[in-house]
This record gives sequence, structure tokens and C-alpha cells, in this order.
Amino acid sequence: MMRRHVVVHGRVQGVFFRDSMRREAERLAVTGWARNCSDGTVEAVFEGPQDAVEAMIAWCHHGPPRAHVVSVEVHDESHEGLTTFDIR
Repeated sequence: MMRRHVVVHGRVQGVFFRDSMRREAERLAVTGWARNCSDGTVEAVFEGPQDAVEAMIAWCHHGPPRAHVVSVEVHDESHEGLTTFDIR
């Protein structure tokens, strides 16, 4: 099990990014959370098996159809054992 903290830059607010992210996380059985930040980014945490977390990070590089992702920051963190994926 692993945990990654990501920050997604670009046109990622107002395009259903977080809800689409939640649906993708549920499909991949990844837990964590996502929230909009005041600087226009979306911040998220993903926990789960390595292949599923890496698939979520890959998804973040394009997001939903109306998004325009410029960059994705990824940071390793210690696994906490989250049990759901929440939108904050």
C-alpha cells in the first residue's frame, strides 16, 4: 500500500475535476481526498495498491474532458489507512 499527495495545475476548477477524480478513484479502489485550493489548483491524496495509485496519477495528467492540465506535482507520504475517497 502506498500514499501519494498530488497538486494539479491548470484549468482544473469548475470542470468537475474533483467529482470525476472521485469516480475514477472508486473505480480503481483508491482511497483519499480531493479539494480545490485558493490558487486555482486541485490538491489530492491517493492511497492504495501501487498500480492503482499510479493509474490515478496518470489520470490526473489529463483529468475530465473540459480540464486543461498544465502540470502535476507528486509527493510521497506515509500511508495512513484511509477507507473512503472524500471531496473536501
